[in-house]
Amino acid sequence: MDLRQLKYFVTIAQEEQVTRAAKILNMEQPPLSRALKQMEEELGVTLFDRTGKRLKLTDAGRLLRQKAELLLYQFEEAMKEVKEREEGVSGVLSIGSVVSCISLLPKRIEQFRNRYPQITFKIAEGDHFYLGEQLDRRSIELIVARLPFEAMHDDQEYHVLTLPSDPFVVVIPSAWTQYESVTSIRMREIADFPFLTLKTDKTMRMHQQVMNECKRHGFEPNIICECSSVAIIMSLVAEGIGATVFPKSVMSSFPSTIVKMLDIEDADFQSDVGILWLKNRYLSKSAQLFIEGFRESPF
Repeated sequence: MDLRQLKYFVTIAQEEQVTRAAKILNMEQPPLSRALKQMEEELGVTLFDRTGKRLKLTDAGRLLRQKAELLLYQFEEAMKEVKEREEGVSGVLSIGSVVSCISLLPKRIEQFRNRYPQITFKIAEGDHFYLGEQLDRRSIELIVARLPFEAMHDDQEYHVLTLPSDPFVVVIPSAWTQYESVTSIRMREIADFPFLTLKTDKTMRMHQQVMNECKRHGFEPNIICECSSVAIIMSLVAEGIGATVFPKSVMSSFPSTIVKMLDIEDADFQSDVGILWLKNRYLSKSAQLFIEGFRESPF
């Protein structure tokens, strides 16, 4: 058995269907089916349960997949490391970011590209669970996210570079002219605002932080909309639908002509931010340098 056969097997396991796996591998289905059968004959085990519409791994198949993915990963990373040592810093740096941290990236990417023009970027956006899956699959190397990171792994699975905390601010429509000359607000004043909150089914840490602060000030906000998109919430605020509370850094992505930011006078709650990557995984030279840039100048 060789690495090529292991790649065939892992792709079939991922797709749960030989036809789709063949398309991904850019080969015909019959040769792939024969390769799978040869693997099972060589090992003397059945790797897939073929009784349903989708191929399901047997116990032996699950064990082989676990070992095969590790071997393929180690081989791929060894090739990357050798190539990087020969060619220097180049290639594609794949990173992920939660929507509320996207505003932290443009300036950082510009600075990085000025120093390392041969590096290009691939950026994935999503919630903690989606980005955690992408990191586990090695589709991305780094994640910029709010902390704590709410994903599938235990916290001990990640290296975390903690960045300076980000204060929360109140965001209101620019059309609310009664606040035109105001630069700050007290928490109790937002009790009667129609309120928009950032929340998903799986990640709700930021939402809970805001709710807890409201409760500490003796009220529950008048929530009229829960949404998983920062951009949609900002669009609703801009249209005068209601107000929200966001980390201050988010505001750099939105012009002050459509929304107005107010500092909070009587609350000092912060949103923690960090860069995460998986332990015991090879990290490309470009990823290491990108992290080092944050160490040198966090914001």
